[in-house]
Parts: sequence; structure tokens; C-alpha cells
Amino acid sequence: MTEVFLTQYSGKIVGPVAKLLGYLMNWIFELLNVFGIPNVGLSIILFTILIYLLLLPLTIKQQKFSKLQSKMNPEIQAIQAKYKGKTDNNSMLAQQEEIKAVYGKYGVSQTGSCLQLIIQMPILFALYRVIYSIPAYVTRIGDTFGVLADKIISTDGGSFIINSDVSSIASAVNQYKNNLTDANLTNGIIDVLNKLSSADLQTISDHYGLADLTYNGSLILSNDTTTGLIDRYNSFLGLNLGNSPSFVMQDAIASKSFILFIAAIIIPILAGLTQWINVKLMPTQSTNEKADPNDQQAQMMQSMKTMNLMMPLFSVFMCYSFPMGVGLYWVAGAVVRTIQQIVINKHIDSIDIDAEIEKNQEKYKKKLEKRKEQTANMMKYANMNTKNISDVTSKNLSETNKSEAVNKAKNVYASGNIRKDSLLARANMVKEYDEKNNNK
Repeated sequence: MTEVFLTQYSGKIVGPVAKLLGYLMNWIFELLNVFGIPNVGLSIILFTILIYLLLLPLTIKQQKFSKLQSKMNPEIQAIQAKYKGKTDNNSMLAQQEEIKAVYGKYGVSQTGSCLQLIIQMPILFALYRVIYSIPAYVTRIGDTFGVLADKIISTDGGSFIINSDVSSIASAVNQYKNNLTDANLTNGIIDVLNKLSSADLQTISDHYGLADLTYNGSLILSNDTTTGLIDRYNSFLGLNLGNSPSFVMQDAIASKSFILFIAAIIIPILAGLTQWINVKLMPTQSTNEKADPNDQQAQMMQSMKTMNLMMPLFSVFMCYSFPMGVGLYWVAGAVVRTIQQIVINKHIDSIDIDAEIEKNQEKYKKKLEKRKEQTANMMKYANMNTKNISDVTSKNLSETNKSEAVNKAKNVYASGNIRKDSLLARANMVKEYDEKNNNK
């Protein structure tokens, strides 16, 4: 089996994460293939469940923080009311210190669950990237499309696709035009093929004569009697995950098919509904109704409410426009999050929050005591250094005084103003005696 590296996402942060998740997705697909069910839909569901299970500890920490924050919000709002309208530096610093003390008392950081979000966001974005470009991460699917790409390139270098006047094909080509170069032509053609509807893929198959191409002895594209590998990979509950609901809706209108109409709207509706349920189950923080609307926290809470209202509508739009595989991931993710949220809510409700707060307060006290001890040790060390510096300075000063005394004695001796009974006079007599003896 060859290793496929197509146009994987190359972002500096999300790119490496997507590559790691791609290995996981490839492993899941190969595992399903061992059981004879190599299916993109099942792979997406298992992949999504596994990722959200791995993120569960971070999710629980987030929910705990939200619960604790709802408890301490009244205290924070009281502090904000106390300093309302005071914009001088001392008042702002005092407010910040008091709020910091409240967070410390409850044993949570002011950054809250930011760390959890920082960890989760690249993973969730990478998850979407893998689902959106499956042939770039799942070797078997990439190889299957690769057989088609090789035939296309050997025929006319992909000219029919690149210069197509079919709007949907042209749109896919435009999306990957930077990859449709001599160096990346195979990868670019595979990416374009992966984004095409079954009708567009049939158009290309008819032009290039791809109907008889096989991969590992199996037909790649479906015909009247045999289901091809690509359709096997993409088929899920009768839906072709490679088609977008908008494309299926056009078919439904053209053929006046009620079944196709239901197929077109089922995933977008499920996406919006599951997202709405997920939002409703999310814990909300209590806010003071009399709070200043210009207050930063009040503005943030209002933005969160607006986003929660918009998310279900955004989900419907996204899942209607993109291939159904992306929509299935969206629905699977929302369902998993909903189940997780129900379990987490029950778990958190069973926790004695007051006991949790007391435990956090004890931790905070120990932390303060440790910090005071560290500060005392630092002060002690600083005082020791100061004493050493003082000792050295005193020693230097005493040496200076000695030198000055010697110089003063020399000057007195040189001037001749010496008392005969003084120690200096006697020293002078000894010196003169020694000089005379030395001269002899």
C-alpha cells in the first residue's frame, strides 16, 4: 500500500494536528475495511466519537469552571458596582486586586477555561480539515482516486477538467487551482474529483472512459450492474456523502421526487436541531439584570447569547452547502456533545459545589502561605546579600581610613612638628638610628 500525501492542510498549528488526526482516521477506515465495511460515514461517526471522548476531561473542567463562575459572579458584580465610574489608576488597580482575590478564593484562574479552549480549538479545526479532505488523509481512498487521476492526466493532462464550462466543476477547479500545476497535478486532480457530485463525476468518466478502471480488482465507478468503490465508500443510509444537499435538492426539483427532497433536507435539519439542543444544554452564567450594559462582562454575555442563537442557523446553512460527509460530521459532533453534556450536567449536579469551593479555598490559602514563605526566603536572601555588601564596604572604608592615617603621619613627620614624647618621635629616633648603622 502506498503512502498518499495529497493537499493536506499546511497551517503551522492546525496542519500538524490534522496530520496526526489523519493517521487516526486512516486507521479507523482500514479497521472497517478488515470487517468488509470500508465506509466514510461510519468512519466519520467513530472518528468524531473517539475525538470527543479524548477531549472529555477538558470539557468537564470547562463545565466546572462555569458552575463556579456562576457562584462568584454576584461578588464580582458587587466589586464592579463599588468602583463604578472610578477611572483613576488607584481605583482600577484596587478593583483588579479585589476581583483577583475573589477568583483566588474560589480556586479558579481569571483566564478561566481559556487553556482548555486553546487546546481544543486546533483539534476541532483539524477534525474538520480531515473530514473535508478525506482522500488526503485516508490512503485507500486517495489511491482509488489516484487511478482515475493517472488516466485523466495521461489522456490530456486534465485539460477537460481544468477548462470545464460546467459551473460546479469550474468551482472545484478554482478552489484547487494552486495545486493544478505540473508538480502537484495528480494531487490537484484528486482533490477536484473528491469535491464533485456524482453527476459531474459521471460526465468526466464518460469523457475520459473511466468506467472500466479498477483498484485492487474492484471497479472504481459504478455502472448499471455494479456499485463502484467510490459509491461504496460514500454511501451511508442511502445517501451519497460526496453530494451536497443543495445538489440533491436540484435533482429533487427536476425529478419531482419527494424521497430526494427528504434526503436533501434531512442532514441540514438534523444539524440545526442537534446544535439547538446542544446550546440549550450548555450551562449559562447568571448575570445581574441591573448591570451596566456598557460593562465588559455584560457585553461578553450578550455576545454569547447572540452566538448561541446563530449557531443552529449557521449549521443549517453549512450543512446544506457542503458535501453530506461534512454535514454528517456536524450532526455526529452535535449528538456526541449533547450526550456528553447530559452526562456532565448530571455529574456536576451531583457535586457539592460548596464543598468544592471550600476545598479550593484551602488550596488557595496554602498557595498564599507558600507564596509568603517564598517571599520571606527571598527577603532573607536579599538581606544576607545586603549585609555582605555592607561588610565589604565597611572593610573598604577601614582600609581607606588606615591609608589616610599613614599619610597624615608622614605629613606631620615631614613638617618637623613632632612632640618629643610622642610615639611618632620615638619611631623617628629608631628610624634614624637604623639609617646611620646601615650607612656604616
